[in-house]
Amino acid sequence: MTVKEIAALAGVSIGTVDRVIYHRGRVAAETKARIEAVIEKYHFTPNLIARRLKRNRTYAFCALIPRRDQDAGYWDQALSGIENAVEEVRLLGVNTEIIEFDRYDVKAFQSAAKKALAKKPDGIVFAPIMPDKTSAFIETVEAKRIPYVFFDADMPEMNPLCAIGQNPFRGGYLAGRLMHLFTGKFEKPAVVLDAHGEDYHIARRRDGFLCYAKEHQLPVIVQEYSNYRGAELSEDEILEFLGTHDDISGVFITNCLAHRVTRAAEKAGRAGEFVIIGYDLIPNNRLLLQNGGIDAIISQRPEYQGRLALMTLYRRLVLEQTIPEKVEIPLDVYLKENVPAEG
Repeated sequence: MTVKEIAALAGVSIGTVDRVIYHRGRVAAETKARIEAVIEKYHFTPNLIARRLKRNRTYAFCALIPRRDQDAGYWDQALSGIENAVEEVRLLGVNTEIIEFDRYDVKAFQSAAKKALAKKPDGIVFAPIMPDKTSAFIETVEAKRIPYVFFDADMPEMNPLCAIGQNPFRGGYLAGRLMHLFTGKFEKPAVVLDAHGEDYHIARRRDGFLCYAKEHQLPVIVQEYSNYRGAELSEDEILEFLGTHDDISGVFITNCLAHRVTRAAEKAGRAGEFVIIGYDLIPNNRLLLQNGGIDAIISQRPEYQGRLALMTLYRRLVLEQTIPEKVEIPLDVYLKENVPAEG
C-alpha cells in the first residue's frame, strides 16, 4: 500500500493524504476520516526513513564508553558492536561520535562527560559503570532533556529510554548454582572475588551468588576490591589472596578476569585444585575455557549489546518507533564442551 494508492481509494490528492499522515496543514474532518479509514483497513505504515529525508535534517549521537583496551578487552567487543551500528545509521543521516574514557580515573571520566555534553547530542548511548561517580552526569543529561540508552549495566534510579543488559542478580545466582554443581557438597568454602564492587551490577552479581549459597547453607568467603585503585585487579593481587587461603573449593570472579585467577593458580602451583567461574568470553577466557583452565563462563554478548544500544536510540529518535524500557540479555553459559569457535 502506497500513498498514491490511498489517495486513489479515498478519492483525494496525494498531498491531502500526506497532510493527514504527517499532520501538516488543515484537512476537512470528513476527508480526514475517509483517509484514516483506508489507512486502517489496509494497515498502512508510513515510510519513516522517507519522512526523515523530507525533514532534511541530520542527527548527532554520542557513545560514551570505557577505553577499548580496558577490562582485558571486554570493551573492545562492545565497541565493535557500536561501530557496526555507527556505519549503518551514518547512511541514514546519523553522525555518531564515540568518546572513550579511563574507567579507573574519575577525572578522565568527568572530562569525557564534559566533552560529550559540549557536542549537544540528540541522544547518548552510555555504559553506566561507577554509578556513584556518574549519577551527576546522568542528572545533567536529564536536565538538558537529552534522551539516552544504557547498556551493559543499569542504574535503577535513572530514566533511560531503554536499559540493555543482563539481570545481574540472576547471573550471580546462576554462578552459585554452577559452583554447587561442580563442587558437589561445597564442603570447602567458595570464594567470591568482588572486582569493581562499587558498580551496581557487579554488587548484584555478588548478592545473587550469596543468596544461592545462603539458601543451600554453603560456606562463602568474599574478597572485595575497589574500583578506584587506579588499575584493574592484577594477577599478583589474586596470587596474594590465594597465598592466605589454601583450603577453598572454587572461585567466582564477578567480572571478566577469570583468566587471571587461572594464571595466579598456576603460579601458586595450584592449577586444577579448585573450580573457576567468571564472566565474558573475551579471548583469554575463551582460550582457557577450551583448555580446561576455566570451568564456566557466563557471557553477556557485549558486541550485540553495543550494536543494539545505538540501534535502539536510532529507532526511537529517528524512526519514532516504540521501544522497550528494558532488554534483558540471556545468561549464556559456556563450558569447555560448547565454547563457540572464535569469529
